Amino acid sequence: MTEEITSYKFACVVARILDEKIAKDISILNISNVSSFADYFVIASAQTSTQVKALTENLADKVKQTFSRLPHGKENDAKNRWNLIDYGDVVVHILHQDDRDAYAIEKFWNHAFSIPKETWLKESEEYSEYRGK
Repeated sequence: MTEEITSYKFACVVARILDEKIAKDISILNISNVSSFADYFVIASAQTSTQVKALTENLADKVKQTFSRLPHGKENDAKNRWNLIDYGDVVVHILHQDDRDAYAIEKFWNHAFSIPKETWLKESEEYSEYRGK
């Protein structure tokens, strides 16, 4: 299925994809009113660098399959402690839990609106890998 969706819906689907692959502490920040380079950040944690890499690769594959969408860019450190996937309107940060605590992205962007988990789960229901199972 390929289709155009809003930045908001895309951010919600990205969060769901990460959630279904056991990412931790997922948050979506609406930065559209405070940033000129993106509308949303999706931030997630993993317990190991192997999980950071696996979540990043899985997300890129799912987004490509579902939306025929490739990232504008990707960045990561050599040890896979943090990865960034830039989809233009949505920027995804996947970090090792220790690095997430150190970078404190949510604190830096504390003036952005945070979307509650119940909201993004409901908004992305039709994209669940487990619907109907």
